[in-house]
Parts: sequence; C-alpha cells; structure tokens
Amino acid sequence: MVKQLDDNSLPPLIDHVGWRLWRLARLWKVEFDAAMAARGHGWMAEARGAVVGQLRPDGMSQSGLPAAMGISKQAVQQLVDELVADGIVERVPDPQDGRGKIVRLLPKGIKAIADGNAVKLEIEARYRGEIGAERLEALNAALDALAEKG
Repeated sequence: MVKQLDDNSLPPLIDHVGWRLWRLARLWKVEFDAAMAARGHGWMAEARGAVVGQLRPDGMSQSGLPAAMGISKQAVQQLVDELVADGIVERVPDPQDGRGKIVRLLPKGIKAIADGNAVKLEIEARYRGEIGAERLEALNAALDALAEKG
C-alpha cells in the first residue's frame, strides 16, 4: 500500500523576478527565432547561432569562444565546423598565435547579424507600443543596473 503525500507538505511556488525574466526571455526568443527563420536564417535558432552572436567585425579567436559561450572547446569546434560548412563564417590564421585561428563572419553571417538587428528593433518597438517609451526605458535601465551589480 502506498501512502498519499499530504498536499500541504510542499512549500508553494512563488512568483519572483527570475521567473518573470525567464518567461519574457523565452517569449522574446520564440519571436526572434520565428522572425529570423522568415528572413532565411532558421539556423540562428540552433546552438550555432550563439557563436555568431559572439563575433565582432574583426572576428574572435576560436580559443576564446568556449569561455565566452560557457561551453566546451569540442562543442565550439563542432559548431564552428557547421558554420564554416554553411558559408556563414571562416577560419583564418590568428596573427597573435601561430597555431590559433580567428573565426570571422562571411557575407552570409553579416547578413544574419544585420537582419537580427532589424528584428531586435522591431520587437523593441512593439514593446514600446505596448508599455510606453518611459516604462521600456525604465525597464532597460533597471535591467542594466542589476546586470552591472552581478
């Protein structure tokens, strides 16, 4: 015979800022991914899309990507291999490290970044329309302040 647990034995789940941030981030990501897929960049919703988000105009050393992304060197290697195969990035010799490689965006990757920026601005404009410019500015300022303390 199995004893039923008393429903009162577990503490209640509470609403909290972490839940609200996670929920909004998830909704934002779904909207962003759908808009990017509509622009021909469905791959941005995959793990390899995160690599592209780390790259700047001069590229980044492949050895620096694992720390920036919080994943293993092997995972970065695989993701970069996929991006190279799809013509989104290239590897070039690192002038600072004879054995190292710099990962740089190719035109297809640059287009994805430009389209991503446009999508981000569209989402933000919709948020501004829904909650107002002042509230969105206050939200952004509050999030920045919390992130700077972390």
